[in-house]
Amino acid sequence: MNTGKVWLVGAGPGDAGLITVKGLACLREAEVLVFDRLVNPSLLNEAPAHCQRIDVGKQANHHPVPQQDINQKIINFARLGYNVVRLKGGDPFVFGRGGEECQALHAAGIAFEVVPGVTAAIGGLASAGIPVTHRDYASGFHVVTGHLQDGKQPQDWAALARVPGTLVVLMGMTQLGSICDALISGGKPATTPAAVISQATTPQQRAVYGTLGDLPVLCHAAGLCAPGLIVIGDVVQLHHLFTLNAVPAG
Repeated sequence: MNTGKVWLVGAGPGDAGLITVKGLACLREAEVLVFDRLVNPSLLNEAPAHCQRIDVGKQANHHPVPQQDINQKIINFARLGYNVVRLKGGDPFVFGRGGEECQALHAAGIAFEVVPGVTAAIGGLASAGIPVTHRDYASGFHVVTGHLQDGKQPQDWAALARVPGTLVVLMGMTQLGSICDALISGGKPATTPAAVISQATTPQQRAVYGTLGDLPVLCHAAGLCAPGLIVIGDVVQLHHLFTLNAVPAG
């Protein structure tokens, strides 16, 4: 039996319409579909009826299928001759562990291809009326994770506090208060515009807009929780141009 191939496909930030044309074409040819928790469920219906669908989704502090097991599942199905689509929220290479899966596939001698997706770090902000860059407000941006691998040193928030431009934090909702405090301690003014967008690009999207100093209180009052994007920087001021489903600050 010939070895199959694996496609690592980015599903986009939540709205099923934001998957790429190429990603959708891969889905429609899949024989095995291995998908994550944040993938829009309607995309699963794009795979053929005979396709095997395997849920390997993770939640904060709850990983029912360890990453090593996910890697092995993908490899095993490819070795059986199946064409495998590994469907991941956002973009596979933006905190999606796609790089780790590519390493495992390469080591196993499995052919693979990466199909990029719209990362929530940009698309999710846009859905809340926040351009990640703007010539008058931010000439660059940084995207970091608020949840590091066990044993890793924590983010250097003091260094990030000094970096100009827009700061986007993914997977940081459970640490929102400490992140804001660390940035303020590092020198970022508490009055810096800031926002949280929950369930971005979906019908359930909600957002709060305020400042770095009051963002944790606003989020708690609004009942926002993960999955959420934290964005800090002057570009947040532009949200009033076209925001939907927003929780007014204050």
